[in-house]
Amino acid sequence: MMDVDSGFGDLLQQAQQLTADMDTGMELPRVERNLQQLKEAAQRMASRVPLVAQETTDVKASLLLGSRGYDIRRVAHKLEELSTAKTFEPLEPIRDTDIQGFLKNERENALLAAIEQTRKNTFEETERRHWADMESEWEQEKQKILTALVGTGQDMLDFPHDSQNLLTDTMNMQGRTAMDSVEMAYAKQVYIYNDKVVQGGIKPSLVDMFSSVASTMEDKKVAELWNMVRHMTEVPTVKVSSPLKARTSVEMQKAYTRQAQRYLEQSYLKYVTLMVYSNLQQAQLGGVPGTYNLVRSFLNIRLPVMMQELEDGDVEGLPIWALIYYCMRCGDLSAAWDIICSVDQNLGDFGRFFKEYMESDDRRLGANSERDIRLQYRRSVRNSTDPYKRVVYCLTGKCDPRGNHSEVADKTEDYLWLKLCQLSFQDEDAMFQERLTLPQFQTMLLEEHGESHFNAYQQPFLYFEVLLLTAQFEAAIEFMSRIESVRCHAVHVALVFYELHFLLLPSNSHSKLLSRESSDPEPLRRLNFARLVMMYTRKFEATDPREALQYFHLLRDLKTAQGDNLFMSCVSELVLETREFDMLLGQLGKDGSRKPGAIDKFNGDTQKIIELVASDTEGKGLLEDAITLYDLAKNHDKVLELLNKLLSQVVSQPSTPQSTRDRLKQLALAIAERYRQLAARGSQHTTETFHLLLDLMTFFDHYHLGRTEEAHKVIQELRLLPFAVSAVEQKVKAFRFYPDEVRRSLPDILLATMSILHTQYKHVRSCGSLSAQPPCSLSGPSFREDGGRQQYIDDLRSQARALITFAGMIPYRMPSDTNARLVQMEVLMN
Repeated sequence: MMDVDSGFGDLLQQAQQLTADMDTGMELPRVERNLQQLKEAAQRMASRVPLVAQETTDVKASLLLGSRGYDIRRVAHKLEELSTAKTFEPLEPIRDTDIQGFLKNERENALLAAIEQTRKNTFEETERRHWADMESEWEQEKQKILTALVGTGQDMLDFPHDSQNLLTDTMNMQGRTAMDSVEMAYAKQVYIYNDKVVQGGIKPSLVDMFSSVASTMEDKKVAELWNMVRHMTEVPTVKVSSPLKARTSVEMQKAYTRQAQRYLEQSYLKYVTLMVYSNLQQAQLGGVPGTYNLVRSFLNIRLPVMMQELEDGDVEGLPIWALIYYCMRCGDLSAAWDIICSVDQNLGDFGRFFKEYMESDDRRLGANSERDIRLQYRRSVRNSTDPYKRVVYCLTGKCDPRGNHSEVADKTEDYLWLKLCQLSFQDEDAMFQERLTLPQFQTMLLEEHGESHFNAYQQPFLYFEVLLLTAQFEAAIEFMSRIESVRCHAVHVALVFYELHFLLLPSNSHSKLLSRESSDPEPLRRLNFARLVMMYTRKFEATDPREALQYFHLLRDLKTAQGDNLFMSCVSELVLETREFDMLLGQLGKDGSRKPGAIDKFNGDTQKIIELVASDTEGKGLLEDAITLYDLAKNHDKVLELLNKLLSQVVSQPSTPQSTRDRLKQLALAIAERYRQLAARGSQHTTETFHLLLDLMTFFDHYHLGRTEEAHKVIQELRLLPFAVSAVEQKVKAFRFYPDEVRRSLPDILLATMSILHTQYKHVRSCGSLSAQPPCSLSGPSFREDGGRQQYIDDLRSQARALITFAGMIPYRMPSDTNARLVQMEVLMN
């Protein structure tokens, strides 16, 4: 037991001795760890043994960042927090009993959720706008391509030798126009019309103007087309908010239908008259002039063999119902009434019905009479062997509106007239199951029958007539525009309807030529009038830009998909395509005044048009053309801004004849001289940058020509660079105010200046003595004033050292080889 106590006592004494040895007065940290802590520390050290390389890297990183004042542990902790926050994931829930922690957690979760949702919405909105912009650009390109394809055809090669430009002495590269005589005649009328509109007052009738063109063509179909258009446009206007409401109103539908009936009746009367006077012997024309005798004579030709069975008698040996029908077909109800009165005892109640029909304003029986005549038709007349009797009853009482009556109405015009007379408009027509409305008839012709039924491409004028007389103006124009030979007529028919506000236009200028919007009732369609005009002008805008400009003026009230004025946009595209800047927009004289161009005739905002064209030109990267246009628009600040951008790209290049730099320099000097004479200026910053770039061009001209003395003098006078070490700090501070155009040229300026100093240094060193003759003679400031060769060399070295210091201190990332070359030349001077 004593041995054990003595053993522990020795151990305690040794421990105290060790403790005393540690307390030597030195400030060393005391290590107090138990065995478990020592074990854990040993395990940690053992686990870190293989990571010596990583630990070395961490140490180096700590040293590097520590020298800059960064604590790597704190930075790492912050980065971890940021990395966690970037995920915007909800935080982990905590114990329900910790109310303060729970509320804090919920608040942070709400903030993170809001940030995440905002980020998601931002990305979605950005992507949506990106694709919308891409689709808009693609639609514009598609429109240009389609317009170019449609605008090219065989007629492009048919240059008339005897036609003159009736509007202007338009000059073009071929020396002749791409328009034929018909197109030129129409274009002349458009020019006259625009001129009248610009002058103000009452607008002339486009129908009359275009009809006069048709009368000179000796083409009966074209003349008849414009006669048809005249009838369909002579309708009373209805005060409504939009053409769509006008087209769907009962008043306008009745007016269009009545005008179509009158046209078909007058046309048929001309046909009957021509037939009778072409066959006078067979017609046996005689008696009192009038429709009755004309129809009687016509029937002598049309019905040479009398019908074996005549219902309800005859008049002068001709069928009663045939006479009545043809008088109605010619539009003379009075003549038909006279026939009815002459044999009234044979027709029963029909005379009463017809009188009411004739005396009504809209050729419509009352509800009771119409019900009675329809009942009578179903009971007996429907089974009659006389087709004329059946058709007269159907016309008077609107019976059997879907019947064809092909025995009588054997031609398309007869069929149209018959159906138009049977159309129903009033609300009380709903009591009748058999009724035909105008929209139903339009759908029947456009969709059920269609182009194939009417053999449209072989008979374009006939199908155009079918659509036009049923108030389907947009479909009629679009159909004719697809046929090259009649496209110009379709375009000018569209001009008439557009100027009268009859056309239904799409809400988007990039829509198809014929489109339909979801809110439109069937079968109405919308015509992209702007696209039609641009398709038409594409053919000749390159050779006849002034004529194309006249058509574009008609689009002045329309907007593009981006909300811009369509006339201005078309003018901009026309100018860029033809590059006829002076002819279309005018040109500047030597005194700074603008000579008017073609657009000045429209008395519009010429300044705004020119600026738009200049902006579009700038957007396409044609900066030199944009400078000319902005100069034309007197936007001096923009002129200098674009000049600065171009000059900065070539300022350091050597000047060679006919080069881009030479051309830009001449342009800049001419503008600078003119602006000086006119006291025209842009903003102070832009103007100062412009003149600084001109001075830099002078500096580089001297440098490339080897005139180092002049170049050195110019760069010193510009005070861009420090030429003394004491001025470096001031120039570094001033560098932040240098314009970007000068900053981009700074590497070349530094290299050229250092090269000049190096050249002068070599020159001085090679002279040998101050009394040397040229080319060793120099006129440097130190060499000339002090007369000391060494002093001049030291001055050059000082300037080079200042440039090197300045290049290393400015906050600008120069090309990698620039600093190397600067240092190399500076070293060669030591």
